[in-house]
Order: sequence, then C-alpha cells, then structure tokens
Amino acid sequence: EVPLVESGGGLVQAGGSLRLSCAASGFTFDDYVIGWFRQAPGKEREGVSCISSSDGSTYFADSVKGRFTVSIDNAKTTVYLQMNTLKPEDTAVYYCAAGALLPRLWRSEDEYDYWGQGTQVTVSS
Repeated sequence: EVPLVESGGGLVQAGGSLRLSCAASGFTFDDYVIGWFRQAPGKEREGVSCISSSDGSTYFADSVKGRFTVSIDNAKTTVYLQMNTLKPEDTAVYYCAAGALLPRLWRSEDEYDYWGQGTQVTVSS
C-alpha cells in the first residue's frame, strides 16, 4: 500500500493554475510536516513548499513565493498545493513527502518518512 498518493497534475498553459493533492493512506498527518518537492529533467530534486500540521506554518522556495499556496484539510488526511501563474520552468514531477521533522529542516529529503509516487506537471509556453 502506497502511503501517500498525489493527484492533480497535468498539462497547462503558462499563466494557468493547477491544484495538486497529497492524500495519506492508512494514517493521518497529525504532527507531521508535509513537504512538496519537484524534479525537472536533468535537474536535482528541490523543495517547493511545506506545511506543518501542528501549527499550520508554511514555507516556500523563493521561486514559487507569491504564486503557490499550501493547505491541509480539517481531517488532516489531504494536503493541497495550489499553483497559480504557472511558468514553463515549473515543469517537473511533483512529489509529496511526510515526516516527523522540525519545519525548519523541510528541505532535507532524508528527514521524511513517507513519499508519494509523483505526479507530472507540464507547463507549455
């Protein structure tokens, strides 16, 4: 059983929007930090955003600040990444991850316990 399932990826024109979902399977996000990462072809995976389920604090990479938002549902089973004003450079496979880590370590991939399978986001110019 895959612990995290992403959905919502697809093809969109530059300037458009997409909302990605990350659903927990078999557990809730209580006391977890949920991170979003992306990996473009030929590039290393990078942190995009995260949210702490404990206090709702959020973090964003500079490249997406002001365009992306992250939220969690009341049941703490699904996290959403709302992506607006998309650019071709946002094209990548997007992954969500969950772990019991300090929010300030959100970019450290080794700190996460669970990973999803990824969803493709393609932004055309």
